[in-house]
Amino acid sequence: MFSTSMELGQLITIIIMAIALGLDAFSLGIGIGMKGIRLLDIAKISFVIGIFHVLMPLMGMFMGHYVSALLGNVATAAGGCLLILLGSHMIYSSVRGEEHVSFDHRTFLGLLIFALSVSIDSFSVGVSLGMFATDIVLTVLIFGMFGGAMSIVGLLVGRRVSGWVGEYGEAFGGLILLAFGIKFLL
Repeated sequence: MFSTSMELGQLITIIIMAIALGLDAFSLGIGIGMKGIRLLDIAKISFVIGIFHVLMPLMGMFMGHYVSALLGNVATAAGGCLLILLGSHMIYSSVRGEEHVSFDHRTFLGLLIFALSVSIDSFSVGVSLGMFATDIVLTVLIFGMFGGAMSIVGLLVGRRVSGWVGEYGEAFGGLILLAFGIKFLL
């Protein structure tokens, strides 16, 4: 019934992690959307974020496979610790209310900086996932799909509402990553 080599539980876990990683794109998208943004820019930004949400975890997974081969069983604990640190940092940044550097999303450099800033945590998660047996192609495609889709939603919501949702979205994403990090350690 389930045609890939991935178990249903792994698929659900990856989708939840993709949502958690996408919440960062969602929350920052709200901030940019509140400044006013054209629909063409929304499509362009979301496409680039989706690409980065594919490339960054893919690079991380290859590094994670390498680390796993070197460290063996220690790799699972290292991956769990990495997720805990990443989740904790996302929660801390959200609670502390760190301001994100403003840039012009219409320039090529500004677009790349924005996409990299919301995708850098995908690299770390990719390292953790690379230490486990997962379907790499399906995983990065799910990450890209959710990253792009959640940035579209964030940019559109930002055009309509105030900024309170953004900081809570990042904190919620951090909680999810923290929970999975603890799960990997247990």
